[in-house]
Amino acid sequence: MKIVYNNKSIEKVCTNASIAEKKYGAEMAKKIQMRIDQIKASDSVEQMIQFHLGRCHLLKGNRKNQYAVDLVHPQRLIFEKKGNEIHIANILEIIDYH
Repeated sequence: MKIVYNNKSIEKVCTNASIAEKKYGAEMAKKIQMRIDQIKASDSVEQMIQFHLGRCHLLKGNRKNQYAVDLVHPQRLIFEKKGNEIHIANILEIIDYH
């Protein structure tokens, strides 16, 4: 899938390992990069769900139509499909939404 970012801040964290490490630590920076690589390598969100990549799952409630993948517990990488495109993931944020 092609990846776009909700804002410059999340883009920097997801594309620059040193910035991610400074903000979240080494373990989290590695997980972020791994999840971004998995999203890029997937053909669609449905494929990620089918093969349990990052425990990808659809969210509910006020996060309807958003998806989450696991990072370092309890943090999650949140994204959504861009428009009607099933091949574009819009990375929204890294958060503990629990």
